Amino acid sequence: MGEVFAGRYELVDPIGRGGAGAVWRAWDHRRRRYVAAKVLLQSDAHTLLRFVREQALRIDHPHVLAPASWAADDDKVLFTMDLVSGGSLAHVIGDYGPLPPRFVCTLLDQLLSGLAAVHAEGVVHRDIKPANILMEATGTGRPHLRLSDFGISMRKGEPRLTETDYVVGTPGYFAPEQLLGAEPDFPADLFAVGLVALYLLQGRKPDSRALVEHFLAHGTPGAPEGVPAPLWDVVASLLQPDPHSRFKTATGARKALAEAVELLAPPAPDEAAVEVFDQLGPLPDGFGPQGPSATAAGGPAGSPAPTAATTPAGPATPSTTPHPAQAPAQPPSPTPSPSPYGSPHTSPYATPYASPAAVAEAARTDPGGTGPTAPMAAYGPLETGSFHLAPPVPRAAPGTPARPGGGIAPPPAGVKAGLLAAALLCFAVGVWALTRL
Repeated sequence: MGEVFAGRYELVDPIGRGGAGAVWRAWDHRRRRYVAAKVLLQSDAHTLLRFVREQALRIDHPHVLAPASWAADDDKVLFTMDLVSGGSLAHVIGDYGPLPPRFVCTLLDQLLSGLAAVHAEGVVHRDIKPANILMEATGTGRPHLRLSDFGISMRKGEPRLTETDYVVGTPGYFAPEQLLGAEPDFPADLFAVGLVALYLLQGRKPDSRALVEHFLAHGTPGAPEGVPAPLWDVVASLLQPDPHSRFKTATGARKALAEAVELLAPPAPDEAAVEVFDQLGPLPDGFGPQGPSATAAGGPAGSPAPTAATTPAGPATPSTTPHPAQAPAQPPSPTPSPSPYGSPHTSPYATPYASPAAVAEAARTDPGGTGPTAPMAAYGPLETGSFHLAPPVPRAAPGTPARPGGGIAPPPAGVKAGLLAAALLCFAVGVWALTRL
């Protein structure tokens, strides 16, 4: 059994890490399916405001992976989205290197289709890169791409959460005007799409600075080796240093791409098919395709066991430290590969994670703890970029009126959840009010 969050989402195993949260594979007990759950790791005002912006984004499009729901439990919050198991474009390039032009055109068409839906909502993504473009595990069938990670996206006209002399995003995928401090706009996203296209065609990250310098000094270069001229014309239009010289919209770029595909040579008879593999790996012990097993759940398959977030009846109450024989097993570490759910953003507001030693010391000195506590295992960033959350700190048993020493006992978990939900609502109303100024 994993930790059950807000009585609904059971965290199964960590699968990735974003700029402000860890992403878990989770079982949704209400809808009875696996989802991806992004758990916020910091609770400062700046991070919460970004979280509110991201979870409020609702875009229903087959090539966009936007948040679907959110929940608050005690002092933690999360939002969920569809679980995509094929990894990212970085995984595909790692498996195959440069991709066939027609396959690249299919991916670019889907990416531009999703981006057109995002821009139609007035949202600038600001962090388009291979690691944020996820793939369904379709095998050798038609690929299916999903644009994800809207952690630093913003609606045009919204107040910025960074100072004007700071740039947020991923180095190497900035548009030239971003580096000059221009306001976020749609052409910057299109420039990043051009860099992603070049990455797929060449199998390596392009040198964006050298590319821009060449454009400025010598004009549009010729097509790189192995890139058909009709396709290069579209990619080069996306990569123009002057935003006014690029395509005006993602839909316009998509139309030009469709015309270029008509001019491409048919695939070679010996061209190998590109297979998109399942990158998540098997479920840990105690979980199956239909959810938690009956043995792990301690009852009918899929029913949540009593935890700090869910109990057999009545409101949620704090739980006591589990017996060592009943403690959940630590899920296995992910395989050493790039995370399919993003990587830390380059931001001047990045908040460092608490060190394992600090977490362990807090657990040992918590006045609400019951009995001696064993040294905690080291939790923290892995070499793969994934993240394991520390187990919950033991608290006083239910019904304890006060902390030892006469202190006032903390409010029940249900009250904390309500307060946090109200705080998130206040942030959302504040953002809405600022946009009306």
